[in-house]
Order: sequence, then C-alpha cells, then structure tokens
Amino acid sequence: MTHPHAAPAIPEAEHAGTTPARTPLDALHRHLDTHLEATARVWFRRALDEAAAHPGTHGPISVWELRLAEAGRRCGGRYADAARVLILRAARADPESLARVYSQGTAEERRAVLHALPHLVSGPDALPLVEDALRTHDTRLVAAAVGPYAARHLDAHAWRHAVLKCLFAGVPVDEVAGLEQRARADAELARMLGDYATERTAAGRPVPRDLHRVLTLTALPDSTALPDPTALPDPTAVAPTDSGGSTPDLHRTDPPGSGGSHRPAHPHGKES
Repeated sequence: MTHPHAAPAIPEAEHAGTTPARTPLDALHRHLDTHLEATARVWFRRALDEAAAHPGTHGPISVWELRLAEAGRRCGGRYADAARVLILRAARADPESLARVYSQGTAEERRAVLHALPHLVSGPDALPLVEDALRTHDTRLVAAAVGPYAARHLDAHAWRHAVLKCLFAGVPVDEVAGLEQRARADAELARMLGDYATERTAAGRPVPRDLHRVLTLTALPDSTALPDPTALPDPTAVAPTDSGGSTPDLHRTDPPGSGGSHRPAHPHGKES
C-alpha cells in the first residue's frame, strides 16, 4: 500500500459513532467515569495521572505502557479500549511510541492504538500500522484499521483494497469510516467489486451482502457504465463447476478480485 499525497476531507458527521476512534475523548472520559465501578475508576484516574506525569519513554518500558497491559483486567473488556486510548492520550504518545506499543503489544493493545490514531496523529505518519492491521486475519484489527484515520489518510488504491479486505474477512462495512463519501462514483471500486462477485460465484461461494450495498454507493446517478447491483450473481447461487473460471486461492490474505499478488500470512494473524 502506498501513502497518499493528499488526504480527502471527511465530513464531521462521518466521525460520529460508538467506537473509541469515532467518539470525542472528553465523551469517552465521561463515559468511563460514569460506568466504571469504584475500584476500576480509582485505578483509571491514577493511570491517567501517571501517564501525564511521566510521558514518553523511560527505561525498557514506561509506567503508562504497564497500565495499558493492565487495562483489560482492571476495567473489564467492555471498557478497556476506551481506557487505553485515554491513557495513550495522557501520555502524549507520538507516532514512534504508538508504533512501539503496537509492535510489542497484544491484539487488544494493538486495537487500542488503532482507535487512538485519529485522536493523536494528524498526518500520515502512522499509516504503516493501518497497513499492517489490514494484512492480518484478526477481524477486530481490520475493523479498527478502517476507522477515521484510514478514511483521512489512505490513498484511493489502498482504501479500495481495505474495503475489499472487509468483504473478504467478513467485517461489516459499517466499520468503514467515510464509506459513503469515498465510495461515491468510484468506477474503479465498482469494477473491483464486480470482479470479486464473479470470482466468488465461480468458486461456488456466496457473494457478501455488503458488497451489493457498497456497489450501489459507487454508481453515478446518470451513468449506465457501472455494474448494475441487481445484475450481479445471486448471493445464494452456486455456479456450475465447469464454468471454466479459475478458482481463487482461499488461503490468500489479500481479498480476491483485487488484481494484486498474494501476500504471505502476517505473523500477527494468529494473535488472540
């Protein structure tokens, strides 16, 4: 994937949502203050104070990095992502620190880093983390990777492949920030979606229902050149085995229909 020269503007409304990446930080903080149990709330506030007092790197590991590792046990899985994002913010984590946490952390910590990107990184410096997450088999990481940061900074080619990866991995396209704006009138994305649908049908596999939704978004109101979503194969249909089409490699990590070469499985793919 290549880095963009210019990022498309995403309307403020596209940032609304329920994930930590799409929720204002002050709202996240209020939510935790309201919903954490008393013991967890005390721990959380202390963790923020420690991160603010000792930001950056201190020795082999900073105290705030230890708190990131503890957040799941201290706050519970329901609130851990938000707690980690706020600790990263209190520690004023820069792209280098975020990359270190991502590379050394668990899948849960990597997901929190991805959620933190739109809050902490203004430019494309952290795109390698998004690109890495999109190469994994972990659907939680893929979903976190296609948030507002990717919507702002992935170039058109990389963003299209991210959408295909969501369809290939079964990640709902509702997770893709800026989907309606970036897919609008995108004839190349329409072509890729049509190729992917044909390839799935040739292999006797169903077409993801979300594909039809995205394809509809790509159409120009006055254009007949783009594929008609109703003309694509029935998602439940099974193609004849003697159709002559090539069968895709079902072990590939890139989505079929993308026209790119296969990539080997990423070492993060088996993380919990």
